[in-house]
Amino acid sequence: MTPTETANYILKQDYFSQWMGVKLIEIRENYCLIEMPIRQEMINGLKTVHGGVTFSFAESALAFSSNNTGNAAVALNCMINFTKAVKMGDTLIAESILMADTRKTAVYDITITNQHKVVVASFRGTVYKLDKKVVDL
Repeated sequence: MTPTETANYILKQDYFSQWMGVKLIEIRENYCLIEMPIRQEMINGLKTVHGGVTFSFAESALAFSSNNTGNAAVALNCMINFTKAVKMGDTLIAESILMADTRKTAVYDITITNQHKVVVASFRGTVYKLDKKVVDL
């Protein structure tokens, strides 16, 4: 399968990313660009997006970029910095780029912007590579 086919295969089974409204925009080997609309049920008591939603969106980008070669990988360590509040009606875009790759781990930097190209969060995720194929899980 191509990276795009693999990412679509993963999304078809990823009910949480589907619930968030994640759309795959661009998929290349170890790379992805995805977007997600902000909905009312994602808003917290301070009328901004719950940080867990932004984190989950970034982790979805990590999954689509780190698994799209067909080799399964899972999050080992993730860190996020929130730089600007996300509001109702925003559309988030996440770009995941491979930064370092070893036999058993890989590190990805994910930048999350809004529809105005303003950075709202930066995320770094380390994945652990399983000895399995995505389609075998």
